[in-house]
Amino acid sequence: MAGTPFDMSAMDRPRILILGGTTEARALAERLAGDRRYAAAISLAGRTADPRPQPLPTRIGGFGGAEGLAAFLRAEKIALLIDATHPFAARISVNAAAAAETTGTPLFALRRPAWEQQAGDRWTPVESVAEAVSALGEAPRRVFLAIGRQEAFHFERAPQHSYVVRSVDPVTPPLDLPDVTAILASGPFAEADEMKLLVEHRIDVVVAKNSGGTATYGKIAAARQLGLEVVMVERRKPADVPSVGNCDEALERIHQWLSPKDRGV
Repeated sequence: MAGTPFDMSAMDRPRILILGGTTEARALAERLAGDRRYAAAISLAGRTADPRPQPLPTRIGGFGGAEGLAAFLRAEKIALLIDATHPFAARISVNAAAAAETTGTPLFALRRPAWEQQAGDRWTPVESVAEAVSALGEAPRRVFLAIGRQEAFHFERAPQHSYVVRSVDPVTPPLDLPDVTAILASGPFAEADEMKLLVEHRIDVVVAKNSGGTATYGKIAAARQLGLEVVMVERRKPADVPSVGNCDEALERIHQWLSPKDRGV
């Protein structure tokens, strides 16, 4: 559903657009849903076939790059843009920064902190999913892929391994591999359940992205308890924009930038 989620009755309030798709985006949307000082809406990329209903008016679909997003910001008179996309959604973050600069729209990012290696963790850090394939080595292993579906195709380069692939939606087209088990599920995932999964599937190594947050950390904690290696795809350097780490900080930033006093009301 492309288009605008705003209505004309919201013209008397500052308009906030959240670029969403994360737990943090939804939490912020819930906090803003009942705040009559602002007119807020959320935009989802549409990569999930059946996204959860959001507590704010919702726009689904791409904008057409930085230029398309800039046009939307102008047309809808957006007073504040919030990038609360996934830490690995690098393209939209770059586009958001470019569109905000082009239009002069205030922008900040809501970015959850990355996970940090703890005592007992056996992490092999890599810079990309393609590099993670090589990090598995040549000897056959039982691999738990928890990287989402869009980059799973890279592992077709290593057909000697057995894979358990978990994603929200099916991997399409299906992986051309001799031994693949697909699990469709969405978080949060408890550590105890992740431990059970890893044991039942006799997993040797976990491949994960350093997404941060608590919803998917269970597999990392379970791997630590089992002494399993984790091939960890680290984040790229984010777009250079002001950022906060949680919803409370985001709300404080919103109030600082959009309060009636600051707008001269």
